[in-house]
Amino acid sequence: MNTTPQSSSSISSSTAADQPVQNINVAALTPLITPADLERELPASEQAHRTVVEARRTIRAILNREDPRLLVVLGPCSIHDVDAALDYARRLAELKQRYEDEIYLVMRVYFEKPRTTVGWKGLINDPHLDGTFDMATGIRLARKLLLDINDLGLSAGTEMLDPITPQYIDDLIAWAAIGARTTESQTHRQMASGLSMPVGYKNGTDGNLQIALDAMRSAQTPHHFLGINERGRCCIVSTRGNHDGHVILRGGGGLTNYEPQDVADAAQKLAQVGLDPVLMVDCSHANSFKKHENQVGVWDNLIDQRVAAATENQPCPVVGISLESNIGPGNQKIAADRSQMTYGVSVTDACIDWETTADLLARGHDKLASVRK
Repeated sequence: MNTTPQSSSSISSSTAADQPVQNINVAALTPLITPADLERELPASEQAHRTVVEARRTIRAILNREDPRLLVVLGPCSIHDVDAALDYARRLAELKQRYEDEIYLVMRVYFEKPRTTVGWKGLINDPHLDGTFDMATGIRLARKLLLDINDLGLSAGTEMLDPITPQYIDDLIAWAAIGARTTESQTHRQMASGLSMPVGYKNGTDGNLQIALDAMRSAQTPHHFLGINERGRCCIVSTRGNHDGHVILRGGGGLTNYEPQDVADAAQKLAQVGLDPVLMVDCSHANSFKKHENQVGVWDNLIDQRVAAATENQPCPVVGISLESNIGPGNQKIAADRSQMTYGVSVTDACIDWETTADLLARGHDKLASVRK
């Protein structure tokens, strides 16, 4: 009996023709509403449009030092309950008016979560938190929540993760971030070059600042890449480049990078490559050693840096601060019985609670106002 393995050349052409070569590992392709149709279904109100336009203008002015206020982007690590998110937004909208002479507040409204390995990927990807991945519902919930928040006169910031998502929601976003896991990605640098709002670039998870500097410089230049338009059609996207960028220091590699010397070093590196020496500092993530209560000390340190610079009549490189904040403290696991979950508590990174948030804003405002007077 011949036991010689059959060579590929001996396979008949008819047999080869029966072998699939496309979508071998794709289980399904489900059509989704186009961005244009979703905008018609959930159009931006005049108030929401005004909020976005004014917020983008203000954030650009802060980054250009034309507006001396401190930009603060704060809110839940991720949105998993739209009712709780809107509750938080209503509370924040009140504080925005109270402290707007010194602090400009933007709500953190994150719908997409990058995972190191596996895990819940956010409201757009899995809105029911049960592995059903009902993205048609997720994208509608995200857009509707953004409309409601902007209608309060409160602007929204988010992380842009999937390059398709901006077409559905970017008209309602005032500020965007490129995360530590994606700042080095060419796809995200290209996407950022075409975004219509200011963009913050985080240093790498290992603390590497150079990838954020490279990302900013890359996104400032025109790019040409494949994408979709508002009608869902594949297109060659040609961008002008986005010059409204800044670095976000979030620590990494077991080290923090928010102390005065860290800030000065980052500002110097920005200046050396011809970028404006302004930056935002993330109070959470590696800067807090992933302990939400440590954000308080980081916030106080940064406010003191701003006060010291103002006292000496010197510009402070820190023009923005980011906080992970929610109604309740800490975080929780996603439970099979959703009724057993605690209202207003994060299902991703742990957050400081509302009372702590309000106290930090009040304390920071008073310090900044006193030195200005």
